[in-house]
Amino acid sequence: MKVLTIIGARPQFIKAAVVSRAFKEHRPDVQEIIVHTGQHYDANMSDVFFDELDIPKPDYNLGIGGGTHGQNTGRMIEKLEGLMMEVQPQWVLVYGGTDSTLAGALGAAKLHIPVAHVEAGLRSFNRRMPEEINRLLTDHIAEILFAPTETGQQNLLNEGVAEEKIKLVGDVMYDASLFYKEKARKPQLPPELEIRGNDFVLCTIHRAENTDDPQRLKGIFQGLGDSGERVILPLHPRTRAKIAGYGVSIPENVKVIDPVGYLEMVWLEANCRLVATDSGGVQKEAYFFGKPCITMRDETEWVELVEGGWNKLVGADARAIKGAVSESLPASQTVLLFGDGGAGVEMARLLCEGGA
Repeated sequence: MKVLTIIGARPQFIKAAVVSRAFKEHRPDVQEIIVHTGQHYDANMSDVFFDELDIPKPDYNLGIGGGTHGQNTGRMIEKLEGLMMEVQPQWVLVYGGTDSTLAGALGAAKLHIPVAHVEAGLRSFNRRMPEEINRLLTDHIAEILFAPTETGQQNLLNEGVAEEKIKLVGDVMYDASLFYKEKARKPQLPPELEIRGNDFVLCTIHRAENTDDPQRLKGIFQGLGDSGERVILPLHPRTRAKIAGYGVSIPENVKVIDPVGYLEMVWLEANCRLVATDSGGVQKEAYFFGKPCITMRDETEWVELVEGGWNKLVGADARAIKGAVSESLPASQTVLLFGDGGAGVEMARLLCEGGA
């Protein structure tokens, strides 16, 4: 059986590696062809990235990126269609809610190739987010919808998706966190930033709704600064340039460092006191490692974490951020919300058995 896996961003490689390992270990009869659309160019995706994280290298790199959402999606569909006609897969497997996800699903649907969607049913209910539109459309194209949580499953049922198409399998990112926790390593930091115990708040800021809005950025940094806590912030050059361009001042207690690799990020998540983020993936990883989290967004797809008290939505409000960083949120002692760590194996089984 041939499975064509389509991914377009660095986090999707980490998710896809879980299922690729499951194919290799439990379903060696599966021939997986991995396609990187090139949606997000990442200089860190060198040979070292693939070797250290035990991630299979893509068989094809389409080199598409840098345009608008519409331009990228259209170009991807065109190239993916030709590739699908050449490869003739039995399944097309897509992840999350990127433009690559939607392009893969649309291209396959036009050729009557069944689509399987990993992380199905996630909803922020904010249709201004490109990811929300991509997820919605992909879910209503897919033949198998791998829901990571009961909430995702219920969202799909509420939208009229046939129950037999929905498979509650757990979250591949939990599988990944178990695998990579043993490989995590401490990042190289300047002596003045030496970490001793969980004496810091780990912060990430990357989402466009924050980085493209000077008022939101000012609110976030004011709240972090007013908290007085020691904050370590791995910062992407694009976000750093935005901060400088807007004239946003970074408080003294917020220590900016260069971006870190995934294994270093896992170490920081496992060793911090609290996580402050606008990333969906980091929200979940905080929970996996038993760390309380505050989310600097107005909504989240991972509503279970908020409802359970492990995560608190604070938006970009300085006072709310200060208060949430300072208070003692409970840390999670369970990961039952996201399965038992066997999501990848179950997905491989279901695909091989035709979704049964």
